[in-house]
Amino acid sequence: MAEWAAYYQNDDEEGEQEEGDHSVDYKTTGRDSLVFLVDASKEMFIKGEDGQPSNFDMTMQVVRSVYTSKIISSHRDLVALVFFGTEQSKNPKNAFKNVYVYHNLNEPGAKRVQDVDALRGEKGAQLAAETMGSGETSLGDALWCCSNLYSDIKLRLSYKRLMIFTCRDDPHGGDSAKNRQARTKASDLKDTGVNINLMHLMKPGGFDVPLFFCDIVSPPEDEGELGLQMEPCTKLDDLQKRVRAKELKKRAMARLNLCLGEGINVAVGIYATAVSARKPGAIKLYRETNEQVRSKTRTFHTQTGSLLLPSEIKKAQVYGKRQIVMERDEVNALKKFNDPGLLLIGFKPMERLKLHHHIRPAVFLYPEEDEITGSACLFSALLKKCSEKNVFALCRCISRRNYPPQFVALVPQKEEVDEGNVQITAPGFNVIYLPYADDMRTLDPPQCPSASQIQVDKMKEIVSKLRFRYRSDAFENPVIQQHYRNLEALALDMMAPEETEDLIMPKVAQIDGRLGPLVQEFTDLVYPAGYNPETKPAAKRKTDTGGAGAEKKPKVEVPENELRAHMQNGTLGKLTVPVLKEACKQFGIRTTGTKKQDLIDALTDRLAS
Repeated sequence: MAEWAAYYQNDDEEGEQEEGDHSVDYKTTGRDSLVFLVDASKEMFIKGEDGQPSNFDMTMQVVRSVYTSKIISSHRDLVALVFFGTEQSKNPKNAFKNVYVYHNLNEPGAKRVQDVDALRGEKGAQLAAETMGSGETSLGDALWCCSNLYSDIKLRLSYKRLMIFTCRDDPHGGDSAKNRQARTKASDLKDTGVNINLMHLMKPGGFDVPLFFCDIVSPPEDEGELGLQMEPCTKLDDLQKRVRAKELKKRAMARLNLCLGEGINVAVGIYATAVSARKPGAIKLYRETNEQVRSKTRTFHTQTGSLLLPSEIKKAQVYGKRQIVMERDEVNALKKFNDPGLLLIGFKPMERLKLHHHIRPAVFLYPEEDEITGSACLFSALLKKCSEKNVFALCRCISRRNYPPQFVALVPQKEEVDEGNVQITAPGFNVIYLPYADDMRTLDPPQCPSASQIQVDKMKEIVSKLRFRYRSDAFENPVIQQHYRNLEALALDMMAPEETEDLIMPKVAQIDGRLGPLVQEFTDLVYPAGYNPETKPAAKRKTDTGGAGAEKKPKVEVPENELRAHMQNGTLGKLTVPVLKEACKQFGIRTTGTKKQDLIDALTDRLAS
């Protein structure tokens, strides 16, 4: 019987999830929910200077962007759109005046995106004025209505967030009763787990946040998250950045204990800072009902045809011509090295960490104060000392149950903020996975003619002219972008999908303008006169051999004493594969493979005997 891995690949709980998979299990964690509470007063519809869009138009663009991103990345999340300060009222039982529920808390879809598109631009402002209008404002009633939206949901919600978009720092005009009611309802919402954020927009004279909204918004969830931003958003990009930073809940890939010594544990979470974007896999649908097809795997007895229970299935391994049968618990015990966690081994200077040690994407380590009290303080002290001494922590990491151990380097990272006091880089440790000795291989580079110093200097000039500051977020995958544009056009009944700009293609005109004559000078130095790389090389004429077959290459034989010298010096790898094959034939060694390492091992065993 073959190894069980070939037959029982999906049998283990951990085997179904790859280490790079960061999908969300809604059955255990629940769904995320987001409510947009937008001010519909007349001040929101005033256009900006120099043709800038109004605050209302910017808000609708952000809402649409979040809707489309939710449909693509997490379509099971719940979103809602509520307007306050309206003339008309539309909410459950119309219990609240001047509150208009445009979208109930539900999954986003194409129809909702079209509804938001209808509110954009001048026509959108006119439609909003006709549909909702602008009237008195009661933020307390609006928050109360949002609370009812959450309470009407019967699904399990793991994360509840409410975003307030307004350009008025005193929406009630100094009415103390309405201010008190709004603060009370905001406190009630925060007690039920709703996180309230303020996305304040530009207004003439500036936006005074402490005047009213400091008591409304929620405090930062952790030390790494910046709280309320004092400066209002003046541009669409700024507003989108703030919404994007608050939109998603930070989900840990794993929560582990970092053991610094006997009895000293720090609770930490492992986070993926960047995940490769891929086209979603195809979903099989039933032809008649168009519903998703779900597959089930069952195991039957080959002789009786009876259904086998998981407890009746054994695993086997052939060893020494014997079939060793084991229970599933025994197999799990063999796989287990230790409990999941991080164990500190020591510290090394940063100079010992090389670029070629990077074998897979790094993850981010951050303290989890809720798990073990005092973790944030001890983690911060460790981060500070590692940064001051310019060292990294060497640890053994077991990320999940039954996972093999890996050695990792914890590289310190300091916090960075931009001019608007928005966090760019969070404080914590970057977890670099280190290679084992087996992962390091010696390669034999091909022998190629080396360039002269004049050619090297000329190429340095070309490289210096083409240098630019690289940003990963500046280059989008054109295949994925076009894929989602096609889906969007299909869902929204568009005549044609939006055109996508391929940012990966080189800008030939700009490159030629920067280089000037350097390309021709480099070509004259490297290639012969009259060389044109676009012309195909002429076909080689076969030499007339007078009917005789092509001459065979002479066999390359290496004396035995020379082979033994290579073996003692460990330089057998410098010999080519044909030479090694001929040496194996010379000693009568039968080889089944053509890999160089197999030939070296066979020769080494023969020469050592």
